[in-house]
Parts: sequence; structure tokens; C-alpha cells
Amino acid sequence: MDHADFFTEKLFSAMSSMQKDKPKQLNPLLPGYAFDVFLVSGMTPIEQGSALDFIIDRPLGMKGFIVNLTIKGKGQIFGGEQAFTVEPGDLLLFPPAAVHHYCRAPDAKEWYHRWVYFRPRAYWADWLKWPRRVENVGRLNLADSQLLLEFDRLFLDIEETHKQIRPMSEQLAMNLLERLLIRCYEASSLTDYPTVDHRVHEACQILSESLSSEISVEALAEKVFLSPSRLAHLFREQVGVSIVRWREDQRIIRAKLLLQTTPMSVAVIGQQVGYDDQLYFSRVFKKRVGVSPTEYRKCATPL
Repeated sequence: MDHADFFTEKLFSAMSSMQKDKPKQLNPLLPGYAFDVFLVSGMTPIEQGSALDFIIDRPLGMKGFIVNLTIKGKGQIFGGEQAFTVEPGDLLLFPPAAVHHYCRAPDAKEWYHRWVYFRPRAYWADWLKWPRRVENVGRLNLADSQLLLEFDRLFLDIEETHKQIRPMSEQLAMNLLERLLIRCYEASSLTDYPTVDHRVHEACQILSESLSSEISVEALAEKVFLSPSRLAHLFREQVGVSIVRWREDQRIIRAKLLLQTTPMSVAVIGQQVGYDDQLYFSRVFKKRVGVSPTEYRKCATPL
């Protein structure tokens, strides 16, 4: 190896090491935040020329949903023929894998919007298929200022509740989010909402009631009288994720609740949600939540 090759290899190694040591982005308003959580919320105050005045561009979308409410100024969603603007009272719902491309509208000095990123509960499926959509992004306009104030308060309550240091803060925030989605459902014409296939809903119920069991897609499909391929297709289309991914989401949600509210050991909790191997359960939990079950319990337990 000559000196040039040796230097190049050392430089590459140093850069790789720097990338590994790079601290994790903890601010969801800035690029690089992983959104590897079940719920996070906030308000993005974009002023012309400010640090937040840039285009959000996620061509592959995200793993969860984002519901977004404009409270001030004007934003632009998409470009080209599909472009549209949002102003105070406009709500958006980005489902998993939907393209994210938005920014402050060029003719506006500001765009303030509240948002919640979340992984849904099973029975929310009916409320997450908004009838008015552009490029799979749901749109809803709040008819009057009183409704805007109500929804603005709901978004703020979700954010403040989730940030509280208490054992059930995430569950309480999810309950407030559920109320928000129900109010969205009520604010639109109910007859415009498509109904989730009853077999998909039944599959969700079966999985929810048997989280500790290993039910194959084939066995699940047989229970709801569909072929495995048809069930898998309908499930992803209507729920937004695969059957396996959705079940894992529910297992981790259940595990978090048990860690917060019971004295059961990590091993027993893992068994309760379908993981007989404690080490495997801990690996899956840390991958999805960011900390181990033991660390999560310490953080979630009030002093």
C-alpha cells in the first residue's frame, strides 16, 4: 500500500468513526431526528429566513402517521400540479409511506403549524382514512374560529401531557389524540368516510387479544376467511403497515404499559407480550423504544 492509499484509508476510517460517534438528534424540528417513537408532538414556528425555514422532503414518507394543523401564516404542500396551500384551520393527515414535501409558502412571511407523530391503536383505523386526499395526504378544513381554537387546544394538550414526567403520560396523550381523531371524524361528513374491511378489523382484534401467542398469517387469514395474500394486501392498504409490524407495535405498547404499572420482571413481561427469550425481547424493545426495558422502567417510574 502506498502513502496515498494509506492516507485515504485512514481518512475514511476517521470519518466513519466520527459518523458513529455523532450524537443522536433529539430535536424533532431539525433534520436527523429518527422518529423512532410511538408518539411525539410539537409546534413548528417557521419565520422567513429563520433556522426552520427550509423544505421538508421525505420522498419515502415515515413509518407512522402525522396529523398537522396550521394555526398561523401559510404553508405549501407538494410542488407542480399537485401543489396546494394551507392556512389557519387546515388539517392534514400524512399516513405511513406518504410523500412529505412541504414548506412555508413563498408569498407568506410565516407558517406556524402544530403536529403529532404517532403509531395508531387498532380500532382507530376507521378514523385514519380521510375522504378528501391529495397524493394520499388527507385534508380537512375547520369550518369556524371556535373549532380552530378547540383543535389548537387539543394539540397543545397532547404535547404538554406527553412531556409530563409521570408513569401514564404517554397513555394519557394517546387518549387525547384519540379524542382529536374522533373530532376530525365528526368535523367531516360521516358518509364520506370509507369503512375499514370488517375482516381487517377482526384480524386486529384477534391479534390484540392474543399478543402472547404466535399466530401465523396463514392461520389468521383462515380465521377471517381470506387467503393469506389477500389479507396481507388489505391489511397493509387499510392499516398502513404489515401484519407483523403492527403486531410488534402492539406488543411494545403493551410492554411499556406493564413496565410502567406493574412490578413484574422484564422476563415475565416479555412472555406476556409474546417473547419467551428475554434477551431477544430486550433487543427488540431497545430497537423500537431507544432504551432497554430496565432503563425505560427507571425513567418511567416517578421519584
